[in-house]
Amino acid sequence: NGLGERAGNVPLSSVIGILNDHLKIKTNLNENYLTRVSRLVELFSGIRVPSNKPLIGENVFTQTCGVHADGDSKNNLYQNNLIPERFGRVRKYALGKTSGKANIQKNLEELGLDLDPESMKKVTARIIELGDKKEYVTTEDLPYIISDVLDNGAMDNPIKIKYYTLSLANGLKPTANICVEIRGKLYEENSVGNGQYDAFMKALWKIYRSLNRERPTLIDYIVTIPPGGKTDALVETFITWNFKDREFKTRAVDADQTEAAIKATSKML
Repeated sequence: NGLGERAGNVPLSSVIGILNDHLKIKTNLNENYLTRVSRLVELFSGIRVPSNKPLIGENVFTQTCGVHADGDSKNNLYQNNLIPERFGRVRKYALGKTSGKANIQKNLEELGLDLDPESMKKVTARIIELGDKKEYVTTEDLPYIISDVLDNGAMDNPIKIKYYTLSLANGLKPTANICVEIRGKLYEENSVGNGQYDAFMKALWKIYRSLNRERPTLIDYIVTIPPGGKTDALVETFITWNFKDREFKTRAVDADQTEAAIKATSKML
């Protein structure tokens, strides 16, 4: 990842790209493990990889413009030798103010959803509107946007967080009491944790274990506050999950950090 004592060293990812694609020098390095190794270094060093870092950055293989997504649908019109699969990655299609129908269609395909042309037009307009407000839209937000735009009422979620209480006291571990509705049946559980959200998640997974339900693994947790934000600033939480070798993100915004994390978790369920 380019870590070093002072200014750093040349990142292994850049070296591999130069050797293999520019100098045509064969090496014994397995490109497919590059991203996985980079994430391990990031995890243990605590130093995040910039999102625009060549080959290993979060956004490097993300198509933002609708024109590029459309080209991918037309026999990979814009494809080059640096395809994401070489480096253990998959191509993503961003949703925002520059999104076109092709971007949204790619994300709908990932979710197994299909929309008629008129509905697609409405959803596209709403995503562009959210992008103009600088809101970040994930693939997992799409069903909620579709439900809202098409006025389909509340989404039919088989799993819902009905209520919860969190407590924090000096000298005591935080505790959580939760009630979750799964296919019409209520389940209650409580737990302690190293933080309020940790206690909440431990109580939730207790319910899942009692029902022998499979659950995803939380692999990354990012909290951001706008620059210059004060104590009442909105908190944005991004959580990355892995379920059956598929990574996905959920996002939520709230004035309270724990509330934002629970809202993002609710979307995961």
